[in-house]
Amino acid sequence: MIDFSADISTLVLPDGRSISEPIDNEDVIRRVLDRVSEAYGFRGFMVLAVPDTGCHSLAAQALMTTWPSDFLRRYDSAGLIDGSPVIQRLRRSTIPFTYDAYQLARRRLDGKGDAAVCVFEYANMPRGVYLPVHDAAGHRAAIAFGGDRSAVSSDELQALNLWAGLVYSRLSEVRTRDRRGPGSLSRREIECLRWAAAGKTTVEMARIMALSEYTVNHYLNRATRKLDSVNRVQTVAKAIRAGLIN
Repeated sequence: MIDFSADISTLVLPDGRSISEPIDNEDVIRRVLDRVSEAYGFRGFMVLAVPDTGCHSLAAQALMTTWPSDFLRRYDSAGLIDGSPVIQRLRRSTIPFTYDAYQLARRRLDGKGDAAVCVFEYANMPRGVYLPVHDAAGHRAAIAFGGDRSAVSSDELQALNLWAGLVYSRLSEVRTRDRRGPGSLSRREIECLRWAAAGKTTVEMARIMALSEYTVNHYLNRATRKLDSVNRVQTVAKAIRAGLIN
């Protein structure tokens, strides 16, 4: 039995709010990270699995994010993950740190500093923080918050690091639980499958559900894994046969 009791509820955001709802599914975790991001003046967040040296796509490592899908596409199209000072630091250190796109650009040795600045400026996220986290199995990740606010203070960094550690722990527990129950689809997964069954594209679903394309694909891919399918069409068919959608 997973204990979702809320030590998170003891934390208070800068606007005086706390988290009262049980942190027992990914939708709630997304809302919590949204609240943290907004309360600290950021534009969005990303939960990122720390990529190994053979990985060349940031989008493939994004476990959950509200950063613009255009940001991920532009970042990967420019090949910025290779030679990224941020990724290199995440691979060797577990200490939280702030980032400034302009300063990082000067530290790139591959001549892609200007391209990196353009990508972050386009998304209005030239500054932010990266907070390394890990789960009980030792899997390493980071939670990033980005925006155009002023640099965070040391007190803010410490508070954000505490939020990140607790929220990522919940996320890992939820995902472990969901893997053990492959037939159990979340409300969002079922909603995405219903729209897919109606013939909607990912772009259309994102617009209808007010989500990013990345998030829609995440829910669909997760449903595909849970139903042990090989593609989206088979997933929809299995869901219909199981009575999960109609």
